[in-house]
Amino acid sequence: MPDSGRQRAVIENIRPAVDGGRFAIKRTVGEVVVVEMDAFADGHGQLQCRLRHRVQGEQRWRESAMMPLRNDCWRGSFVLDVMGRYEYTAVAWVDGFLTWRHDLARREDPQDIELALRTGAALVQAAAARARDEQPRDEQPRDGQADPATDLDAIAARLAAAGELQERRRVALSQQLLDLMSRYPDRRLQATAPTVFPVVVDPDRARFSAWYELFPRSAGEPGRHGTLADCEARLPYVAELGFDVLYLPPIHPIGRSARKGPNNTLQPGPDDPGSPWAIGAAEGGHKAVHPPLGSEQDLVRLVTRARGLGIEIALDIAFQCAPDHPYVQDHPEWFRFRPDGTVQYAENPPKKYQDIYPFDFETEAWRELWCELESVVDHWAQLGVSVFRVDNPHTKPFAMWEWLIAEIKRKHPNTVFLAEAFTRPRVMHRLAKLGFTQSYNYFPWRNTKAELTQYLTELCQGPGREYFRPNLWPNTPDILPEYLQLGGRAAFISRFVLAATLGASYGIYGPAFELCEVAPREPGSEEYRDSEKYQLRHWDLERPDSLRALIARVNQIRRTHRALQQDWNLRFVSIDNDALIAYSKHTDDLDEILVMVVNLDPHHLQSGWVELPLEEFGIDEERAFQVHDLLSDARYLWHGARNFVRLEPGAPAHLFRLRHRVHTERDFDYYL
Repeated sequence: MPDSGRQRAVIENIRPAVDGGRFAIKRTVGEVVVVEMDAFADGHGQLQCRLRHRVQGEQRWRESAMMPLRNDCWRGSFVLDVMGRYEYTAVAWVDGFLTWRHDLARREDPQDIELALRTGAALVQAAAARARDEQPRDEQPRDGQADPATDLDAIAARLAAAGELQERRRVALSQQLLDLMSRYPDRRLQATAPTVFPVVVDPDRARFSAWYELFPRSAGEPGRHGTLADCEARLPYVAELGFDVLYLPPIHPIGRSARKGPNNTLQPGPDDPGSPWAIGAAEGGHKAVHPPLGSEQDLVRLVTRARGLGIEIALDIAFQCAPDHPYVQDHPEWFRFRPDGTVQYAENPPKKYQDIYPFDFETEAWRELWCELESVVDHWAQLGVSVFRVDNPHTKPFAMWEWLIAEIKRKHPNTVFLAEAFTRPRVMHRLAKLGFTQSYNYFPWRNTKAELTQYLTELCQGPGREYFRPNLWPNTPDILPEYLQLGGRAAFISRFVLAATLGASYGIYGPAFELCEVAPREPGSEEYRDSEKYQLRHWDLERPDSLRALIARVNQIRRTHRALQQDWNLRFVSIDNDALIAYSKHTDDLDEILVMVVNLDPHHLQSGWVELPLEEFGIDEERAFQVHDLLSDARYLWHGARNFVRLEPGAPAHLFRLRHRVHTERDFDYYL
């Protein structure tokens, strides 16, 4: 029979875990991983459980004690100090000393106590031997220092010697002996969890970020093709708005064959620039910069200057080719041909993308294709780019993404990948499990109170939160939602506040957003009219109706208040009007408590009674407290859990910070 038959401890249901440990949970540097598990044994033996963790690749485990909760549930935790990958597991054993100690404390018969003390002496003597064996030679105690083995020997002798029974029992149950024995337990029959669970540790930007999308070619003066240098000149504007990621659509040479004209027409003029997503021309492919934009040196300068302002440059990764991409000529085996000998262009019926050739990922040369695509990302990462927005990853193989992202993060652990996958939920979640750092999601189409509550609760409280980090975008170059088209400026304000405060990470496509661009290509379409995807646009950033001041204010609030820098603390608050939505975020120590109220009706004034969970917030219901609107800087004195709010379309949101210390009208006057 195997010796494991003597192991009596059972370990089950370690959590968090994604698909039983097949995929990693995700955290950022400095966060704590809290691990729970079910552990028990036959009989009444006392259990010891320890959590093990290490940086992946290390030989030695670091251990910490796990504490019992209830119903055989145990909890432990560890801190993530560095980026990369960690792993964790657990061990458990029936502890002979703890079991003996537990029984001794319950014994009353003197003869039983005497026999138990002799048994305990043997247990302590064995621990002394382990202490001597485990003590490294270079750590032997010096003169005057305590020697655990010697102390244990002395206690064992006292327990075994004849003498006053209750004094020996007191020594046996002392904290000193418990501490010594805990250092040298008998773990010969410990059980080890059968699975090692992985953790991906990302930079802070993976958890908390604000993205701004900008077409470089529209950053120039009217009538002139913009450049990366023009983007560099635009950096102070982006910094003023408070964004920390500047995302650029593809910057590569644009194909000339089958080039699209304005509004996606098939008849481009001679000067039409085409779609940046139609990648590749005679000037180069995915590792080249579109000549009208500048050079690689211009990009490196842009990345460096941006980083000096606290901004990371994000590049678009679109694994597809224009018909005149060098890959098409050099590697025809990477593409699928139709019976007439032409390459199959991309389609999503009824949409046709005549200017784009997709790769054939079922090609016999798939290994070479994978390696080339990985080298594309690595090329830009070596130039200093650490953030990538990936176009349509759900149309490429899952296995490739798992391998490619792992390879890039092995070389560049601070890399962030945003998945632009507006597709079926299970596919989106699979991509996140495979390694994508953040994910687009269905937020653009969740408009009602019920829709927002259900969806954000799922994202922030459901099991997927261990690996799926949402990045909330109210608009993109492909998505101008009907709510924005019909709601105008008030709709833009409310959707912006929702995106920036419901989620720790969000983004906007600008300047179309701050200038409230609402014209669709045609009725019923979510495509922008005169879209930047197909033509140059000039934006008047100084327009008086711009939302730039509001955007800057909200981003400043986000940077200042830690409660807005995470997702898992989101809770929806009761309010008796379905046109209003209320929700809270607070830090674990309740130092910051924020309550947001947003009017979802862009056309009418709405009012209602919000009911706050004051007990959860640690606020005395019998005392007044101040709420400070961080958007308007107004202050109000509220009493009790139920309070009245009203919001007009022109100012459709409150962002309240609750202050505990205001108890009287006089105190309130002081704060004013």
